[in-house]
Amino acid sequence: MQELAEVRLTAWVHGHVQGVGFRWWTRSRALELGLTGYASNRPDGRVQVVAQGPRAACEKLLDLLQGGHTPGHVDKVIADWSEVGETLSGFTER
Repeated sequence: MQELAEVRLTAWVHGHVQGVGFRWWTRSRALELGLTGYASNRPDGRVQVVAQGPRAACEKLLDLLQGGHTPGHVDKVIADWSEVGETLSGFTER
């Protein structure tokens, strides 16, 4: 039942991930997994990904972010898990 529990994943993606379609790619994967949230460019060159939904789906998204088949080049992903926060609708690029 743990994998069905609703969680919030916040991931900071480091590398060459801005200006390469990374947020669009992340949005597509998140929507395929039924997650809500957003992906946003940060001033320091990282992309912040916030996703909410079943833990198993969030873990799958995290695996995809780290998997090496993303646009650009991911050096590392730092993830933080928490309880579901504010209600989010859809998955957007910010």
